Amino acid sequence: MMKEHDDYEELGDDVEYYAVRPNKTQLKKEIAALFDLAETLSKLTQPQLNTLELPENIHKAVGEVSGMPHTGARKRLLKYIAAQFHKIDVTPIQEKLARFQNKSAHSVREHHIIESWRDRLISEGNDTLTDLFDEQPNADLQHIRQLLRNIKKEATTGNPPKSSRLLYRYLKVLFDFDADAELVDGQDHDF
Repeated sequence: MMKEHDDYEELGDDVEYYAVRPNKTQLKKEIAALFDLAETLSKLTQPQLNTLELPENIHKAVGEVSGMPHTGARKRLLKYIAAQFHKIDVTPIQEKLARFQNKSAHSVREHHIIESWRDRLISEGNDTLTDLFDEQPNADLQHIRQLLRNIKKEATTGNPPKSSRLLYRYLKVLFDFDADAELVDGQDHDF
């Protein structure tokens, strides 16, 4: 019985190597993904771009493309950025970008939570204040009551809603979503 490898053994040490050519479809998908990454980066703000720590040539090109109208020149510049991305490892850039997008989604959710508490405090009063204190025992009830009185006074006099904004800021610090916890612990209310 003849084995499959008998032909190989007869050749001895002569091993033939074949060049493996890259899959064109896969290359096109990778380049399209890099183009999309360049497009996404063009929509970021300058401080966000600075935190990505891009190579200087890419950083400069992304800064230029962000202000360009949607024309052929913009598309060529995006292709250039994609080609530059093809030369480097873009995984850290994609991870930081994912954090930006995730943080943005969390910010919206947190904003809605804080806004909901503020609206409940204004409309329902002491019952909601008790619920808030049950959830956030560090809350300064006296300060919140003062803000609520000021909100009612501003509403009757027609003044701008300064106290409502102050209450929102205080709740944001209290819930400690993205503010320093020191403000709550130190009871610093000079927003």
